[in-house]
Amino acid sequence: MKTQTKNLRNADLNGANLTRANLTRAKLIGADLREAYLTGANLSGANLFTANLNGADLGGANLNHADMIGADLTGADLTGAFIGDGWEIVNGYLTRKAVTAWN
Repeated sequence: MKTQTKNLRNADLNGANLTRANLTRAKLIGADLREAYLTGANLSGANLFTANLNGADLGGANLNHADMIGADLTGADLTGAFIGDGWEIVNGYLTRKAVTAWN
């Protein structure tokens, strides 16, 4: 059984209530998710490249393996969200953690 991918590229979801939504592997490239309610949403494997999540509520959301390169998380609430190992938020943007090698 083939799973369909949700294509929401450039979608205007400003202020949308997506609480507990299943957005696994969704294509949200460039989507406007400002002030959206994504509490407890499953965004694992989603492509959020350059999405605008400014002020979004992502509390308890699953962002494991989500591509969030260039996504704007300024003012977003990520309380209890799972973003996976090796990531951190810097100036409102999700970036890879710097790894320092010790010899």
